[in-house]
Amino acid sequence: MSDLPVIIKALLQTEKSSGYSSSGKYLFLVNNSANKIQIKKAVEQIYKVKVKNVNTFVSMGKLKRVRHQLGRTADTKRAVVTLAAGQKIEVA
Repeated sequence: MSDLPVIIKALLQTEKSSGYSSSGKYLFLVNNSANKIQIKKAVEQIYKVKVKNVNTFVSMGKLKRVRHQLGRTADTKRAVVTLAAGQKIEVA
């Protein structure tokens, strides 16, 4: 898993994550098999910032029913990345 674009899927902009940015934290959607060390290296290389801490969590997919079939949405892994003091990621 050395391919960086595969590790970081997206920088998420939600109501909760917009409150994080004031304290130097950013929310990323990451590959389910990526670990904290890989996420840290990927963010540092892609955004050219110094990462202080990485917290991850997995959101389990929900059960969905379409007509008479039962299905499931995909599980997603997210990472809250804390940057070092004075570091910032420019969000458009």
